[in-house]
Amino acid sequence: MRIGILTGGGDVPGLNPCIRSVTLSAIDLGWQVVGFRRGWDGLLRIDPDDPASIAAYSYKLDREAVRGIDRMGGTILHTSRCDPRTAKGGDRTDHVLNVLSTLGIDAMITLGGDGTLRFSAHLASKGFPVISVPKTMDNDVYGTDYCIGFSTAVSRSVEAINALRTTTESHERIAVVELFGRRSGETALLAGFLAQVDRTVIAEVPADLDRLLPLLAADRKSRPGNYAMCVISEGATLSNAAPQAEGEISKSATQRDSISVGHRLAQAIEERARIGTVVQELAYLMRAGEPDALDRMVGFAFGGLAVQLIQAGETGRMVTLTDGNYSHVPADTLLGGTKKVDADGLYDSRNYRAKLARVMGKPMFLY
Repeated sequence: MRIGILTGGGDVPGLNPCIRSVTLSAIDLGWQVVGFRRGWDGLLRIDPDDPASIAAYSYKLDREAVRGIDRMGGTILHTSRCDPRTAKGGDRTDHVLNVLSTLGIDAMITLGGDGTLRFSAHLASKGFPVISVPKTMDNDVYGTDYCIGFSTAVSRSVEAINALRTTTESHERIAVVELFGRRSGETALLAGFLAQVDRTVIAEVPADLDRLLPLLAADRKSRPGNYAMCVISEGATLSNAAPQAEGEISKSATQRDSISVGHRLAQAIEERARIGTVVQELAYLMRAGEPDALDRMVGFAFGGLAVQLIQAGETGRMVTLTDGNYSHVPADTLLGGTKKVDADGLYDSRNYRAKLARVMGKPMFLY
C-alpha cells in the first residue's frame, strides 16, 4: 500500500503531530507514505513525465523525516489555498487523478478546512480512496465537533487577552481584541469566556452599537482600574455603523480596502462614548507556534484513525470527534450545512456574553 498525504488551507498547530502519526502508523503496517508539498496546488504543479517536478512537490516520509515534528507548529508539508476545480484554465480534477495514478498512490489522507476537504469529497465521489482530516482554528467544519488547531488558538487568545489587561488598565481604556472567525464566532466566544472579558461579539449575532457601547462604558466605570475588555470575531457585523464592503472579509488582510471590524468598533467607542481604546488583532499569532497538549493528542488520534480506516477498506470518510468520541462520517458530510455557534444555548445576545444555559449532557467544550 502506498498512501499520500497533504495539508491545505491555513496552517494550524497540530498538523505535524497528525502527519507523524499517519507516517508511523502506515510504516508499522509495511506501507509507504508520500508527502505532497503545498496542498492541492503541489499536485497541480507535478508533471508525471517530469521527474524534477515530482521531486519538487513530493517526497518519501519515513521515521527520520517525521522525527520530532510533533513539537513543531505549522506543517512540514507546507500549504496553499487551492481547489483544482477552480484552477486557472478550468477544472483540473483529471490531472490530479492522473498524477496520483502515475505515482502509484493507492489512497490519500488530506488535512484541511472546508475548502481543502470539499475537493477531497469530490475525489471520493469520483471513486478515489480518500480520508479527510478536519483542521481549522475556527472549528467550523460541519460534521465534527472538533477540528485540529482550535484548542491552541483559544489558548493563545486567552493568554494574549489577559496580557493586554495591563496596558489597557494603565491607560484606562477599552480594549478591543479581534480574533479570527469569518463565519463562526466559536473561537471568540470560548476565548472571551475563558478570559472572562466584559463583552464578546460573535459572527452569528449582529451587535447593536446603541446597546453595546453603553454596556462597555459601564463596565469600564464599574472597575477600580477603570478599563474594560471586549473580544470580537473578524466576521462580526455592527448595526448603526458603516458596513464593511461586500466580499471584503473573504480577502486576505493585505487585499482589503476597508478597515477591520475591530477597528470600526474602536472608532465608534472613541467617537460616540469619548473613551480611548486599545485595538489588537491577534490574527496569525493565534495559529503560530507549537501545538498545545489537546491538539497534539487529537492530531495523533486523527492520524492513527485515518490509517486504520484505510486498512479496513473504509474510505471516502472524514474522521471526527462527536460527543467526545472519535468517529467518522462520509467525506461529503461537510457539504450538508454550516457550523455555527448555538447562540440560543451558549450566548446572551442582549448582553454580548457567553452563558452556560445548558451544561448537563453537553460535551467538554460545550459545543
